[in-house]
Amino acid sequence: RINVNEVKFHNEKLKDNSFLAKDGAVGSYGHKAYNDFVTTRGKDFRAQKTKKKRGSYRGGKIDLQSHSIKFED
Repeated sequence: RINVNEVKFHNEKLKDNSFLAKDGAVGSYGHKAYNDFVTTRGKDFRAQKTKKKRGSYRGGKIDLQSHSIKFED
């Protein structure tokens, strides 16, 4: 088993894997989708996703910046 107390992270940003922990998440194109889908669970997720694809869904601004984490060898 993995002992949680012994896990070491290369970068502190890797501790939180939620959408809102990402740099530039608030106000981005996916933020509105996150708000719509965060409470949707199970088989209802597919139905909601299909509804959004059919309608005139408008998200936020499309961000062209890279928010990746550089790992060194």
